[in-house]
Amino acid sequence: MTTALAMVLAVLLDAWLGEPRRWHPLVQFGRLARHIESRCHADRRVAGVIAWIIAVVPLVAIAWWLMALFHSWAPWLSFAFDVAVLYLAIGLRSLADHAMPVAHALSGGDLASARAAVGRMVSRDTGVLDKAQVAAAATESVLENGNDAVFGALFWFAVLGAPGAVLYRLANTLDAMWGYRTQRYERYGWAAARIDDVLNFLPARLTAMSYVLLGDAMRAWRCWRTQAPSWDSPNAGPVMAAGAGALGVCLGGAAPYDGVWEMRPALGEGELPDAHAIVRALQLVRRSVALWLGVAMLLALAAWSAGHA
Repeated sequence: MTTALAMVLAVLLDAWLGEPRRWHPLVQFGRLARHIESRCHADRRVAGVIAWIIAVVPLVAIAWWLMALFHSWAPWLSFAFDVAVLYLAIGLRSLADHAMPVAHALSGGDLASARAAVGRMVSRDTGVLDKAQVAAAATESVLENGNDAVFGALFWFAVLGAPGAVLYRLANTLDAMWGYRTQRYERYGWAAARIDDVLNFLPARLTAMSYVLLGDAMRAWRCWRTQAPSWDSPNAGPVMAAGAGALGVCLGGAAPYDGVWEMRPALGEGELPDAHAIVRALQLVRRSVALWLGVAMLLALAAWSAGHA
């Protein structure tokens, strides 16, 4: 019961406060990771494994120690610690804070502002995107980060408590920093990418199933089944294919990176995305969060009832 309640309170806290603006633990962790990389980087997989362990394992161990310490003092302290950690690990409001300026700019016909706003969400060259491509980039980011910034943390919190949420978010952050198939990170970032794939395997499929259940179910399921296998990422593919199908929009396709247009597989079916598609993607993520919290509370109530029968 306390785990489900902590999940609800953390989501509400995120909706109320949003991400900390002056000092965010993940920002500080990013600085630590860059320092570790400057000392450990080498064109070998073992270097990336060692760097990942140095960056993540001590912080997860500290989270375990603090959880046990607070619980030994008073259960409510442990509960407050859980809520605080999960609040810092999720970014549901942040999705809207980044995506809505893109939608507003597109609705107002301000393509330049829309390009600038979506450039804060994605790594592609946004200065050459047209309206539909800007909307597609923002919609893809919302759908994918629904898993990466929200559902993955909720899942691992439900499984392992606050240390699970810490483990997931740190691993996800290192994947975002090191998990690239470039000359610098092909070997060094291998461990970060593979560990993130493993940690996201179940959450991504639960996220995709949530999109199926809460959108156009038949189309979402068909897109997931037929399109996801062609996507490079084993976890982003199901999430974005199901999400695009649920919304009835066409995503994927050509996208510019470092001055080169890359052809990506098509995702979804239906119309080209627009500002409204971004809003509907946010609504889909929010409804999915409500579904997850509802299921967590029902399971907690069932377990509590069984224990008191």
